[in-house]
Amino acid sequence: MNAQPPAPTCVRHPNRPTGLACTRCGRPACPECLRPAAVGQHCVDCVRQGQREVRPVRTVAGATQTARTPIPYVTYVLIALNTIVFAVTAGQSKSLVENTGHSALYIDWVLYPPAVAHGQYVRLIGSGFLHYGPIHLLLNMFALYVVGRGIEPVLGWGRYLVVYLVSLLGGSAAVMLFARDSLTAGASCAVYGLFGAITVVLIRVRQNPNQMLILIGINVFISFSLPGISLAGHLGGLAAGTLATLGILFLPEWLRAKTQENVRLIGWAAVAAVAVTALAIIVAAAISLR
Repeated sequence: MNAQPPAPTCVRHPNRPTGLACTRCGRPACPECLRPAAVGQHCVDCVRQGQREVRPVRTVAGATQTARTPIPYVTYVLIALNTIVFAVTAGQSKSLVENTGHSALYIDWVLYPPAVAHGQYVRLIGSGFLHYGPIHLLLNMFALYVVGRGIEPVLGWGRYLVVYLVSLLGGSAAVMLFARDSLTAGASCAVYGLFGAITVVLIRVRQNPNQMLILIGINVFISFSLPGISLAGHLGGLAAGTLATLGILFLPEWLRAKTQENVRLIGWAAVAAVAVTALAIIVAAAISLR
């Protein structure tokens, strides 16, 4: 009488005989190593391989899109940094309202074009984290919170941060060129850049941007009408943020029909071009002020 062949054993547990097998790779597996599938059951190795092969869902800007709402960490960090800088200026001035009066940090960071012309370049970015009193801070941080939560998940944290900083740089460049005797501070230049960015995103996903356009128009009118508000900085930030986001979202799509190269690099090149243009304006304005 012929002896029956030994029962196959699980590929992951050789000491466990099993009559089950993975319907994908055909290898024997014990119940612990099998997972239900649409057809049959797959071993854990095939499940992992299938997860690696699935392409992640991405936004129009290339950011990974998850099932749950992502936390806008960069927006929260920027709000925290602005608040910390305000607290430092208030502590140095010993006043919550008149926080710019005797603050060494404010004196060193406020955007004053003649000072930038003599090498104090920290003012170009540092001024974007200063604020005149708590109301100025709260208005800008509220706007940053509302807009940032909407656009950071779409752009991804890296692109979002770059657009924010380029907008801030564009606002500083406009102040250097058109408001040479002013003292400028506040995150509003960068916030205006985010206004432009979210408008471009709405156009890219074919949604109606009229509400954002109306909001931008109202804010520009306020900047033009009220004294003490940097119209040049706001418009410079708006232009820089809009152009940078256009480069990220539209140039790669336009070139994808013409080439199969890594077209997303073109978007980053467009952002770099906006930054370089802003720096060139700053250098030219600084030379003329010396």
